[in-house]
Amino acid sequence: MSAGVMVSISRGPNSGRMIGATLNWVKRTEQLYVDQEPRWIEHPTLGAKADFVALPLSQLGDVLLLPQSLELPTPALAISPAEPVSVIGFPFGLSAGGAIAIWATGFFATEPFLDFEGMPVLLIDCRSRPGQSGSPVAAVRYGSATLDDGSTMMLVGSVERFVGIYSGRINEQSDLGIVWKASAIVQLVASI
Repeated sequence: MSAGVMVSISRGPNSGRMIGATLNWVKRTEQLYVDQEPRWIEHPTLGAKADFVALPLSQLGDVLLLPQSLELPTPALAISPAEPVSVIGFPFGLSAGGAIAIWATGFFATEPFLDFEGMPVLLIDCRSRPGQSGSPVAAVRYGSATLDDGSTMMLVGSVERFVGIYSGRINEQSDLGIVWKASAIVQLVASI
């Protein structure tokens, strides 16, 4: 088994910046097994109970990596039930053009600081579809934002907070989706 699509970027005159860059979509394949042994790394304490893993990438030639910080700034964007949240992925395998993800937006359905059913997950109410499992989930605010220290920030542009990784709906008849919290992702990355 293998999976993966990465972006190769040829830089224009603005070296080191995305402005003027030409995007070339290049399919890359990563092996999931070597000698029948999985290459992925599971969460250090949850193991196979967690629906996410880390996979070391080996096909990075001519690929520009755009890392996402998993650590929360202080203060961070506040999140709470009924506030908007987005699942950024590929519903039904569709894209917004090239390999650009589609943003499906819903709302936090549970208190983000509580663990749902004893696991580091929270629920969102979002019309997500097959193809979005494994997608990053983010809270994004424009204009103004409340921070977790109670202050309000006026914005030129936006502020965002990585919330976690989308895992799928609780069942086929529900729009409630499972999100593995960023804190669990940080634990996995720190264990590598």
